[in-house]
Amino acid sequence: MTAGCAFQYGLPYLIPALRAEGLSLAQAGLLVACPLAGLLVTLVAWGAAADRWSERLVLSVGLGLAGLILIAATTAEGVVALGAAFFLAGAAGASVHAASGRLILGWFVAHERGFAMAVRQTAQPLGVAVGAVALPPLAALNRNAALLFLGTFCLAATLLVLAVVRDPQRAAAGGKAATGSPYRTPVLWRIHGVSALLIVPQFAVATYGLVYLVDEHGWTPAAAGRLLAAFAVGGAAARLAAGYWSDRVASRLRPLRILASTIGLVMLALGIGMLTGSAVATLALLVAAVITVSTNGLAFTTVAEYAGASWAGRALGVQNTVQNAVATAIPLALGGAIGLFGYGRSFTAVAVFPLLAVALVPVASERLTAGAPADSGSGKENQTVTAGSR
Repeated sequence: MTAGCAFQYGLPYLIPALRAEGLSLAQAGLLVACPLAGLLVTLVAWGAAADRWSERLVLSVGLGLAGLILIAATTAEGVVALGAAFFLAGAAGASVHAASGRLILGWFVAHERGFAMAVRQTAQPLGVAVGAVALPPLAALNRNAALLFLGTFCLAATLLVLAVVRDPQRAAAGGKAATGSPYRTPVLWRIHGVSALLIVPQFAVATYGLVYLVDEHGWTPAAAGRLLAAFAVGGAAARLAAGYWSDRVASRLRPLRILASTIGLVMLALGIGMLTGSAVATLALLVAAVITVSTNGLAFTTVAEYAGASWAGRALGVQNTVQNAVATAIPLALGGAIGLFGYGRSFTAVAVFPLLAVALVPVASERLTAGAPADSGSGKENQTVTAGSR
């Protein structure tokens, strides 16, 4: 997951190098969104493949292809060719999201699963941290050196998958038939909606946090990258803490709602600080780098548990598709907004999204029960069941 996230979500740290090549902020933002666009077209298909065949197979094939494409991108010339390579690498690397989440559902019981999924979800901020530390200095030498690093990282992760990953046991062919779609009730759709709203502040900070420090405060890209990398590690710790919290209180959605409220307040402080030119803006940016990534594991665990093992791959594919559809639009849309209205007004507007998410969290639908790992054949949500109201 960390290898995949390093290029899927770490490419914004190449923006200063891309702008030095003559690209506008909007053009650079469009390029770094290409891997996320690639994710959108294959996430559900990779999830269905994991449901049907093997998590280990899906992980190794997807990561291996992504690594080869990124290495091939070192020969790409021009924005179109580079964007196409990023798009294809993202489409291949999408395999890590649905398959790895399905592994967690298969191997861990309910009172362990929040923390286990949080460990898995630390990959996104850790991948961003890898990008923040490695990509600016590599790109300062040669942009292709940065791409070669990312491609090699994916290939190394492929070898690690083949060496250590084992698929959970699946039900025999004559086992219990799968139940119907979990999408017949609105619960999963609401969780997807909450995640889409919360991805806006997360990617606003991840995409333009470094650029803000460089443009508005005169930081060098390498220095800003190191600082944000340190706080990205803090974000990984926040995901672990949120997962542990959810296991202890036997709830994913109540902690999710509390964290969404906190994110809204932090983003509001960030936007106001940017508007007034206060030093609070830098502090709020660093806090936002930690808190905005804290909720992902809670949402992913809820989706996997509610869907059940026979639907988990597809449901996690839909979850990632919804999130990345929003994430793909953020670099271009927010880059354009910053160009027109400045950082302060743009980031103040971002604060609206997590506050809307608070009202959408379906807390009343949740009741956790302890038990064994989910039955791979039944498709029943044996760890999370719904109460009467939504």
